[in-house]
Amino acid sequence: MPDPAPIRILLVDDHPVLREGVASILEDRTDMVVVGEASDGAEGIALFRELRPDVTLMDLQMPGMNGLEAIVAIRAGFPDARILVLTTYAGDVQAVRALKAGATGYLLKSSLRTEMLDAILNVHRGRRHVQGEVATGIAHHIADDPLSEREIAVLRLVAEGKANKEIAQALSLSEETVKAHLKNLFAKLDVNDRTHAVTIAVRRGIIEL
Repeated sequence: MPDPAPIRILLVDDHPVLREGVASILEDRTDMVVVGEASDGAEGIALFRELRPDVTLMDLQMPGMNGLEAIVAIRAGFPDARILVLTTYAGDVQAVRALKAGATGYLLKSSLRTEMLDAILNVHRGRRHVQGEVATGIAHHIADDPLSEREIAVLRLVAEGKANKEIAQALSLSEETVKAHLKNLFAKLDVNDRTHAVTIAVRRGIIEL
């Protein structure tokens, strides 16, 4: 009986060293093969359409079109696409965004050598694979009241070092309204000051710096 066809994998990541690392892990495997490499989301979409891989390994932070946008676009055209996110960020909010966008798995790049092969196999079989550390973060915050879009907009400007008056001008709000948004988001993030709010928001993937 002939061996089953190898799992055909597309790599989408803007770091050549990462792509080389993944390829080196897979090079001696007979059940998996890298069929294409892309350096940004737009190129990843184009290669997906051309190659129709079994599993796509997708970074999230990339120049131009990011991974989240690429996941949405690929799944819109190919609802059965199986996409495994590879990222350096364990943030629960970012992970939930990726899974809601259509990713089947979420894996940290620090676990490439220990968990990637199992993750690829699980995703290929149609199973969801979320790294334990990330799953724990999602579970820990699942009952939290999420930040509103306006609160996130305020927080992004706080992260840029803007004062309340500048934030108010930028968002066409009163300073009192900005203060109210800050009070609310501090409570939701369980912090007492602007610096801590930004730190927590970046760690959880609510905003990016």
